[in-house]
Amino acid sequence: MIKTIIFDLGAVLIDWNPIYMYRTIFADEQEMKNFLDHVTTSDWNEEQDAGRTLQEGTEWLVTKHPEHEANIRAFYGRWDEMLGEAIEGTVEIFRELKESGKYKIYALTNWSAETFPVAQKRFDFLGWFDGIVVSGTEKMRKPTPEFYHILLDRYDVNPAESLFIDDNYRNILAAEKLGINCIHFTSPEQLRSELDAKGLI
Repeated sequence: MIKTIIFDLGAVLIDWNPIYMYRTIFADEQEMKNFLDHVTTSDWNEEQDAGRTLQEGTEWLVTKHPEHEANIRAFYGRWDEMLGEAIEGTVEIFRELKESGKYKIYALTNWSAETFPVAQKRFDFLGWFDGIVVSGTEKMRKPTPEFYHILLDRYDVNPAESLFIDDNYRNILAAEKLGINCIHFTSPEQLRSELDAKGLI
């Protein structure tokens, strides 16, 4: 029986994408894509999610790509412009699960400790969770097994009685290896359908 539901945040409950900001800088879409793919890469960003400070990450990248300094500094200097809207379909599912009173509901998120407060101020539903584990605060991130264990141990969660929802299949595979039940998120509609099939909503 599922007693605990664990949500990822980005691309599941919150829409975040660097293109929202960088489209105001780059006139050429391909030039922007090349910059995001080869300069401010997801691997680089994940180092900040894992606890490296924004300043350290920025200065390291500027040293590596000095010709892109202004655009690199914009990444965190204008980070709030990358934050989109709540993914309302998933928020509504969260609301229903919360109001049912059947589950403890937590968040396990790869997110910089320095930028997470921006999201907390913007999205009231982040206050609905029974607990949130933020990678930047813990200085480790998904898919590291130890990061999942922080949540499991801190909140006394039985993996076999929990369900983890994440859009990144890499993170799903890591959770499954720990005995956690999972749904690989692709859309609110798909999530609702799978929760319904499991008798959870």
